Amino acid sequence: MKKLYTSIGLCLTALFCAQVPQAFSYQTIAFNASGAPVSNGNVSLKISILENAATGNVLYSETHNKTTNSKGLVNLNIGQGAATTGSFGAINWGSNTKFVKVEMDPQGGSNYVNVGVNQLMSVPYAQVSKTVVTGAGQGITLVSPNGTHYTLSVDNSGNLTLPTTPNSDNVFPADLYMYGSYNNFNATAAEQLRNVNSQKIGYKYLSSNTQVKFITSPASSAQVYGADNGYLVTNGTYLTASSNGFYSIGIQNFGLGGIRFQLMNITPKITPNSSNPSIIISPATYNQATQKFSTTISGLTSSNFSGFKINLPANGYDESLGDNLSDGSLDIGGDLIQIPNLNSTPKNFKVEFNINFNGTGEYTIVQI
Repeated sequence: MKKLYTSIGLCLTALFCAQVPQAFSYQTIAFNASGAPVSNGNVSLKISILENAATGNVLYSETHNKTTNSKGLVNLNIGQGAATTGSFGAINWGSNTKFVKVEMDPQGGSNYVNVGVNQLMSVPYAQVSKTVVTGAGQGITLVSPNGTHYTLSVDNSGNLTLPTTPNSDNVFPADLYMYGSYNNFNATAAEQLRNVNSQKIGYKYLSSNTQVKFITSPASSAQVYGADNGYLVTNGTYLTASSNGFYSIGIQNFGLGGIRFQLMNITPKITPNSSNPSIIISPATYNQATQKFSTTISGLTSSNFSGFKINLPANGYDESLGDNLSDGSLDIGGDLIQIPNLNSTPKNFKVEFNINFNGTGEYTIVQI
């Protein structure tokens, strides 16, 4: 395949029209393998808009068939090509960084070669204004010089609500999904937090410095939530895992007190339905390769033991896992987990279990 070189230039001036423009201009010069421009030639281009990184999720792709001028220059409007992935109009330009990936076939076919990926250091102003409000009832978030977020909203009668600070009247979303650097901020792979009264809860192993945010639906156009001075607010900054570990992710609505969040490194604890000192339980350890916790319970007899639960500690919303059907599946708030065939002779057991994002899981018990 002929090697192709290209110099890439982006012009981010929006195309003016009566309505919000659905494109922005782009220029590039195509060179052949010998370094000469592809003069007056027919070339095919595939343009992709990526989320967050040069290898990030593809939000939108389109193709163009163009003819270069005598100097190899190509002019086109991104957003007005033949769409192959996603919708240009659905891109949330106001959320996260965007990258433009350019692929080209100098023969005018579809044998595209990647010739460059560049970050959009700014985006067309009309596209941003179009997506400042990404859904009904979300309002416009303004940021003061000291970094405080304020929300300006309007009701169905057109009555304007004065800006409010995050800790006084931040709307609590009906649903929240978590995504982050662990999945390249792929919105479609976001995991839903479980709704528990005024709280939303999830569990996940995170490596040190993993960045996470929250969105209202698993879609790239969804409203994004992040951190601001201990509060969860629209378009806030990343939450960052401080170290490797298994984390409890908690978000709680305090009404006028704002929406608070917690990213807490926890260790599940085996809790027997007994305080007999002859029962010895080792601290649970986590195997990242198998994504399972492991612990041992020693000294069990039919007289000193009647079952156990797995406790998940957190500030303000501790949960316990049991087994309602004695089928090896963990249930939130379930019945005591039993160990069969105990007698008067003390026995030792190894317990392994995994915990899913929604708090469910599976376990095994083996005598050792």
